[in-house]
Amino acid sequence: MEIQYLYGLLGGLIIGAAGSLYLLVNGRIMGASGILGSVVDGSAAGDDRTEKLAFIGGLVGAPALVALVFGANPTNLSSNIAVIIAAGLLVGIGTRIANGCTSGHGVCGISRLSMRGIVATVFYLLAGGISMVLFRHILGVI
Repeated sequence: MEIQYLYGLLGGLIIGAAGSLYLLVNGRIMGASGILGSVVDGSAAGDDRTEKLAFIGGLVGAPALVALVFGANPTNLSSNIAVIIAAGLLVGIGTRIANGCTSGHGVCGISRLSMRGIVATVFYLLAGGISMVLFRHILGVI
């Protein structure tokens, strides 16, 4: 088995454990877009804001630390900066429209057998597949 598959398995186990721990400790769903959104729009205050900033710092810092220690794996990210910016904006808009992201709906929602989470995740996957076919195979942008 290639090591990349084991990285995916390990990453999934860590995300699942983090989602479970966040729910057990805070009594809230670990939805990264909701956490980030509450910091950006100012609805998180005091200790809640500090906790959410620490969470976001861990989301960014942990992979950076692992990449420094073990080296970064190559990705298939496009070198076209306009495509990267557009993709980031579309993902951000999509998470607001769907009232959550893949961590909230996919990881935490499906594990709780939430119909809303299951439906949202199905549509995320469909949108991702259609986008890949359209932008890579038809338009050749990425």
